[in-house]
Amino acid sequence: MAEMTETAHGWLAPEELEAIRGRMPILYVDAVPVRVDESGAVTHVGLLLRIGPDGAVSRALVSGRVLYHERIRDALMRHLEKDLGPVALPKIPVSPQPFTVAEYFPTQDVTPYHDPRQHAVSLAYIVPVAGDCRPRQDALDLEWFTPAEAASMMVQQEMTGGQGVLLKQALAHVGRLT
Repeated sequence: MAEMTETAHGWLAPEELEAIRGRMPILYVDAVPVRVDESGAVTHVGLLLRIGPDGAVSRALVSGRVLYHERIRDALMRHLEKDLGPVALPKIPVSPQPFTVAEYFPTQDVTPYHDPRQHAVSLAYIVPVAGDCRPRQDALDLEWFTPAEAASMMVQQEMTGGQGVLLKQALAHVGRLT
């Protein structure tokens, strides 16, 4: 009897993912973690500090692939927990509707969003978090910014791939772009 290797359902081997990335768009979710006051107004935006493959440090949103046979809600929860920790306590809406759809291209200037690895379509969400956030995985830190600070040129310059544009769209969506 041949020995079977167990793999996590929905994951692709690195070489399979590379081959698929060159042939078709991949579905992602982007999440903008926010703190809200008692009336539901956004008071702070959480941005991750990451080191990219090239060694550059940048600010980033929570982002990741949606796996085969995975609900959007589950993908959001998985990536929020992976990046913010298990007690971040994200509040995914009952009926999750993205505030926008971001289309990342490997070619620059097709859209504001750029990912040199692939053509990706990302559903973008604003997600209130109420718990204690402790960055994990490849995130070095999580810093909370006021909406005005998050929209500032200084913070925008620290974001790559068009995520600064996505952040400004999120702030506009909740009426916090000044």
